[in-house]
Order: sequence, then structure tokens, then C-alpha cells
Amino acid sequence: MNGSTLLRFLFYIREYFFPAGCAVCGGTLLDARETWYGLCADCMAAITLEGTRRCSGCGRPLISEGDRCLSCRNGEEHGLDRVIALFPYAGSYRRLLAAYKFGPSRAAGHFLREKLIEGFSLFPPGEMESPVLVPVPPRPGKIKKFGWDQIAYLAKLLRPARRRPEGQDSAEDVTGRSPGEPPFPVYPCLKRLPSRSQKELGGADRKTNLRGRILCTRTAPAEAVLFDDVITTGSTLNACAAALRKAGAERVYGICLFYD
Repeated sequence: MNGSTLLRFLFYIREYFFPAGCAVCGGTLLDARETWYGLCADCMAAITLEGTRRCSGCGRPLISEGDRCLSCRNGEEHGLDRVIALFPYAGSYRRLLAAYKFGPSRAAGHFLREKLIEGFSLFPPGEMESPVLVPVPPRPGKIKKFGWDQIAYLAKLLRPARRRPEGQDSAEDVTGRSPGEPPFPVYPCLKRLPSRSQKELGGADRKTNLRGRILCTRTAPAEAVLFDDVITTGSTLNACAAALRKAGAERVYGICLFYD
């Protein structure tokens, strides 16, 4: 039994003795696949990624012929070259994130990981050459207070099993892939300084709350793809993009699981 099979078996045993249920409907998880993803087969089948074109500014599905939605065309410029957002933050999608982020379903992270990787198919072919995934950093003290951060955990799930040689510290050092691993390297290089929680603020305050409060603590990759769970105004991604560009990034993209 290899490591991956053993880990799936352990999730199955955990669910048997300490059932969390389906992250969306709360139903019983019946087999190893369901317990690994934290969703029942019916709910997994219902959450499919539509290939609809996305607005390059906010990542939401487009209903127009242009590259940007009306709101982004009439608003201020975004700091990213392109953003992709996968699912609406409502209904079953909202329950899924809540169960993963706040509830008992840590296993749902495996399902969200797969969807995040699948979401890269929505970027125009050939637009990115050597992308590096950069997780949006948590608020200071969040991991210490709650024991974990949902994006940091996703970053861990996206990391390859291979360890880079001691002393290497650049994004290019972790680009090697093995079969079955995520398509791009993960490179945590951003730090968030103390600031107010974005979700507690209105649109205008969100735009200024993180200005200058995100730092790039390592060499920035030339082509970075920021990833987060929810995009609302895009202010967090913009602040992260500004920090990456200041540190030398030439192109910055974004991908979010949900759009609000």
C-alpha cells in the first residue's frame, strides 16, 4: 500500500468513526472516494466547471462579447493581467466552502484542490508560459488563533512531494513535476501586515485597507498566479499583485474558487 492509498484509507476510517458527512448536503459518505473528497457522489457530480468565458478583470462569467464585463469596463483598472473565478459564492457552493473553512470537512480541500487545477483550463491557451502559484497570505495571527488557514492548507495540498535541495530559494528551483502532481509549482512569498479584516469592510474601505500592507519576502517569480478562495471586489488580489510587481514580477494572474 503506497502513501496515497494509505492516506485515503485513513480518511475512510476517520469518517467511519467520526462522521462529518457530505460538505454540501450532509448525507452519509459511503466509500473511500467520497470520504477523500468530503462529498457524496451526487454532490460531486452536481459541481461542474462551466467553460464559459470569464471577464479578465474580475474573473466572473461574461455575458458580453468583450474581454471585460460592463462593471470592469466602467470601473478602475485592476492590477492583474487576468483573473479567473470558478463558481458563484451561493447555494451549494457556499455550503461547500463553509464546511471546509469553518466546519468539520477538511477533506473537502481535496475536492477544491482538484477544481482549482481544473480551473486553469479557463485561461486562454498559451497565455502563460511558466506560471508559479502564489497563495494569498493569511492575516497575522490567524493560523496561531484558529490552528490553520484554508488557503495555506490548499497550498500544502498543491505542493509536490519532491523536496528541493537545501539552500535553494528561488521559484525556478521548484518547477520540476512528477506524474500526478499539480501542473505548477507553489511558492509562498507574500506576507500580510496587521490590518482590518476585508470581510468586515465596505467596497471603498476594502480598496485602501491593504494598500502597502502586503510584502513580498522572497524573490518574486516572473509569472505569478495568485490563488484565493473568494473574490469580492478584487482588492486583496490587487494588493498582492502590487507587492509582486514591486519585487520584480513581470506578469501577475489570479484564480479564485468562488466569486461573490
